[in-house]
Amino acid sequence: MLEDLSVKDFALIDQNYLEFREGFTVLSGETGAGKSILIGALSFLLGGKAEVGQIRAGSHEASVTGTFWLPELESFDFSAAPKEGSDLEEVEPESAGQWLMLHGIEPENNRVILRRFIRDNGKSGAFIGSTPVTRADLSQFSSFLVDIHGQHEHQSLMKVAEHRKFLDAKAGITAEVSAFTAMYADLVARRKAFAALISDDGERERKLEMFRFAVSEIENAKLKEKEDETLEEEQSRLSSFEKIYSGITELNQMFSEEESSVVPLLKKIRRESSVLTELDKSLKPLDERVEAAFYELSDLSEEFSSYAQSLVFDPERLKEVQERLSLIYNLKKKYASSVNAPLSEVFEYFDRASEYIDLNSDSNNRKDKMKAEIVALEKAVFQKAALLSKKRKETSLVLSNEVEEILSELGMKGTKFCVNVTEKPGSEVTQKCGPYGIDNIEFLISANPGSPVQPLAKIASGGELSRVMLALKTIFAESDQTGTLIFDEIDTGIGGEVAVSVGKHIKNLSKNRQIFCITHLASIAVYADNQIKIEKGVSEGITSSHVHEIAGDERVREIARMLSGDADTEQSLEHARSLLQKYSGGN
Repeated sequence: MLEDLSVKDFALIDQNYLEFREGFTVLSGETGAGKSILIGALSFLLGGKAEVGQIRAGSHEASVTGTFWLPELESFDFSAAPKEGSDLEEVEPESAGQWLMLHGIEPENNRVILRRFIRDNGKSGAFIGSTPVTRADLSQFSSFLVDIHGQHEHQSLMKVAEHRKFLDAKAGITAEVSAFTAMYADLVARRKAFAALISDDGERERKLEMFRFAVSEIENAKLKEKEDETLEEEQSRLSSFEKIYSGITELNQMFSEEESSVVPLLKKIRRESSVLTELDKSLKPLDERVEAAFYELSDLSEEFSSYAQSLVFDPERLKEVQERLSLIYNLKKKYASSVNAPLSEVFEYFDRASEYIDLNSDSNNRKDKMKAEIVALEKAVFQKAALLSKKRKETSLVLSNEVEEILSELGMKGTKFCVNVTEKPGSEVTQKCGPYGIDNIEFLISANPGSPVQPLAKIASGGELSRVMLALKTIFAESDQTGTLIFDEIDTGIGGEVAVSVGKHIKNLSKNRQIFCITHLASIAVYADNQIKIEKGVSEGITSSHVHEIAGDERVREIARMLSGDADTEQSLEHARSLLQKYSGGN
């Protein structure tokens, strides 16, 4: 539902802010007052063309902002990670909430603010909330919010892809089609995986040969975890034998091999300390520390001595260590990020190579299995598509008859409406199928008896197009999700009972959605719950259109003007009051 609209410097509107309510709202005004400008501003906001000529004379920028309330968004978890689209052609989000989730935009209080501007230098921009979007994105998203019917580009009837949705809703197969789309997506993914499998045979064999060699080389090396670190330590020790032996020898001499060495000297100190402690008991703590130092250094002396006795120079072992390290470094150079990388990277490469070998060694069997699965899935997809097609064709005649019946009530008696269901082109070998089945669906119409039916998009009259949409929306009143409908020129070429019928249909349709209608017919306007008047005036030589809601006596005068062109005679005013009382409860 559109809650409010702010228009600034757009065409003849200098600045207008409007708040809207639910139900049926009619827009009226004198011919040339600019009724369609407001719809044009809304169409611009929803992704219509942006042109410098839309900027009000004397201004540098035109902007339109609107707030939409979407209570259905309460059921969406916008914290969930968005799922990007697949390779399917023409698969689109099915609702406003789904579109927002896919684009990572989270609404506030179930409301979304749209804003768009065009500057006199040709630069334009669009935002959904605080997120900048392209015109295409804006148009796609807003198509879930508003349908405009008349001489405007932003209308679903002009999009042939929307015709399928109408027919599927009538046939009651919308959920089945969604399930079919998921099945078709699975088929597309499998076909893509199979194509990649068969097209990469040469590359796969090259990789298999390379990985098999690598696995064999790493296995034969019989590596141990952190073996390189252990070997590097051993190499350092063996390579420095002379320096280590010389240092240990000198250290042992300093410890105990001479009378002036540490241990003998400390032994004398210990003896003297013990004598002094006998003379002065307060020295006992110091004596104990001397004794501890003596035992600790004596123990260290023995450890160094034992180490010296174990030292053996082994040139053969040094050669073995160096050769082993050379092998490890070569493996790192091949299978790790660098020769200085940890040995774990070689093990990781081994695991990846082994996994690739396991997955690709039996490629012929895999191809046969995948092909069989694809054939079985293709059969299931085609069978399901054929069933959907059967239901569509059965429903197409019912929908055609219902639309023609309503169009007759709306002043288009004798109109031929056809739901054309044809199979997508294929061959005897391959049946062409898409994400929604095997059907091409398009609405055809002949507004003149005896004339052949033509695509609905070729209808010249905006009024006829609006009435076709009114008929369809009447039929789909309960299942249609679009919250706001706008009818422009729906009263073209009609009057009398037909106009009353149009007003009645719109009134009934507005019970569960918001509807705006531009009309010059009082017999339609009196059905409205709310009325907005557009007036044109000149100030300081500049023409402007002003838009405001009317009620009470002001609305009575406007209805009187629409009835007879005279809003001041008591007869016209009384007639207007009686119609409003009868059809809109006196509003």
